[in-house]
Amino acid sequence: MITIRPAHSLDARQMAELLSEIIAIGGTTALTGEVTVETVKTWLAAACDRSVWHVAEAESGDIVGFQWIKPQPDLPPDVADIATFAKPGQQGMGIGSRLFDATCAAAKQLGYTWINANIRADNIGGLAYYQSRGFEDYGAIKAYPMGDGQIVDKVLKRFDL
Repeated sequence: MITIRPAHSLDARQMAELLSEIIAIGGTTALTGEVTVETVKTWLAAACDRSVWHVAEAESGDIVGFQWIKPQPDLPPDVADIATFAKPGQQGMGIGSRLFDATCAAAKQLGYTWINANIRADNIGGLAYYQSRGFEDYGAIKAYPMGDGQIVDKVLKRFDL
């Protein structure tokens, strides 16, 4: 059984390990550098009152996924930007669906009117995930320079709340 709950600093180690595993595999996230426990703690500490972080926790206590929404300076104030991460090998187990249900409820409570997803065009799993949640394409970013120098295209999707 998976439990969805708010993330906190004690989750930082497992969240950093999960992200590091995803980054090492490559091709599914715009993150390219090392993600440490301190990195995640800094992100959590910097979260504003319009940010929401949820983790998916297995019965064992292991974090098997997490998701956040937050405002972005280049988006209107009624729009939240989303990021979703599931432990490799755990995709397709309902983790993302459960996380998104909790995130949508929180986004509505915070007064957001839609959620933005900014996805690498080569991230087939991520594109399918957001499409299956009801996100619709509304734009693209061509030749986006990643932190490691790689150039990728991105797909912009939106979900109206």
